[in-house]
Order: sequence, then structure tokens, then C-alpha cells
Amino acid sequence: MTAELDVLSVGYADERVASTVVLIRDGSHAVVVDPGMVSHRGKILDPLEALGLQASDVRDVVFSHHHPDHTLNAALFERARFHDFWAVYEGDTWTDRPADGFEVSPSVRLMATPGHTAQDITTLVDTAEGLVACTHLWWSEDGPDEDPLAEDQATLERSRAALLALEPVLIVPGHGTPFRPDQVRR
Repeated sequence: MTAELDVLSVGYADERVASTVVLIRDGSHAVVVDPGMVSHRGKILDPLEALGLQASDVRDVVFSHHHPDHTLNAALFERARFHDFWAVYEGDTWTDRPADGFEVSPSVRLMATPGHTAQDITTLVDTAEGLVACTHLWWSEDGPDEDPLAEDQATLERSRAALLALEPVLIVPGHGTPFRPDQVRR
């Protein structure tokens, strides 16, 4: 089985900031990645509805890390489980588990990719075109090469190398449009 991926809202980081918000459909399973800051909630909900889904259809939400620009609109998805680097949260239940290798659905798994923060994770999606990575290892295709807010740039570089070794066909960065890995300056 392979999943389909749609960018609900393309992020940016300049004088204003918004996260890139992604919908993954894995059969009947709907996953949203980084429902963070956007100029208004319609930037998330309208494209979701155009794809035939309501917020209540989303079963899982993944946070690449716990900065508000990637988490602020999580409450839109009242029926979802929430995933971060060390646990799954559902209702009032907190279940500890490491994210690395955790399977959210048959075609969606998580990978620990520290660097921007020590708690960063990447969402790996098996699609018909190949592996897609939703990650904050890159802000956008244009960089910056050196993350100005990285807690540990050397660790970030190691995480980038580990992700690229998986040979993804597409990278969905934290604040920009998806790009092919061959466009990454190494």
C-alpha cells in the first residue's frame, strides 16, 4: 500500500512565519503533519475540505517539533492522536514510545532527526512515486544551509545525511514548497 500526500498550506519564514502543513492519506487513514501557524485557519481547513475531508476525519497529527509555528492549530483536529518525538497523546492518555521507526499507518513512519531541536522528527511517507520526507531539516529549498535556530548544527548535518541516505524522491521542508533532494546543496 502507498499513501498520497497533499500540501494543504505552503509555509514561509520571513517577516511573517507559517509552517508547511501536509495531509497524508493512507487508504482511509488521514494524517496531518505540522498544523502550525497560518494566516487563518481556512488555509488548513479549506484545502482539506476540497479534498473531501473534515477535520474530524483526521486520525493522526504529527509534530516535527514543539515550536508554536508547527503546532498552533492542533486543536482543529479534536479526534486525532498526536505524535511527537517521545509519545502518542490521545484524549487524556499519554503513551511513551520513541518516535524513531514508529508506524503511524501502513505507509507512514517516523524518524528521529535531531538538530533544529533535539526532539525533531521526520515523517516518512511511502508513495507511488517513492519515499517522501516531511521534515524541518531544511526550512525551504533555498536554505538557509546553516539553520540559524539550530540547537546543534553538527547533529542537524548528520540527520540530513541519514535522511538523504534513504533516497527520498521529495522533501517537504518546514517552511516552503516541496523539492527534489538533488536540489539540495551538499
